[in-house]
Amino acid sequence: MAGQLELGSIHHVRLTVTDIERSRAFYTGLLGFNVAAEAPASDDPKSDPSYPVLWGGCVMTRGTYLLGLRPVANKGDRFDEDRVGLDHLSFSVESRAALNEAIRFLDESGVQRGEVRELTSFGICVLPFRDPDNIQLELTSPL
Repeated sequence: MAGQLELGSIHHVRLTVTDIERSRAFYTGLLGFNVAAEAPASDDPKSDPSYPVLWGGCVMTRGTYLLGLRPVANKGDRFDEDRVGLDHLSFSVESRAALNEAIRFLDESGVQRGEVRELTSFGICVLPFRDPDNIQLELTSPL
């Protein structure tokens, strides 16, 4: 194959989670996502025609972000960035002041977080925290 594929921006990300209700509450309540589509409640979600698209989960939006939650992981499973697949997901914030405000908000919300790392060679600051399944999320601001 010659050349390269032309790509636009990332269209969406879907995360595999253990508990759809807990994860939906985290992403809507803490990060401000809105549920755009979700699988209907069912004792047998595989019987619904939306299952191959939604996997019993939901798709959420916030601005131009599309984020899906796919509740097919075994209960008690925990994310491990040292396995093949996703390492982390980072969201931009507009300034270091917004990052400092996020620190206050995460602390008030009882969300464990790491310390801000200044990556001077990239011109950014990064604040890591984790979702209920241990998936590392980050907020990234300019220095």
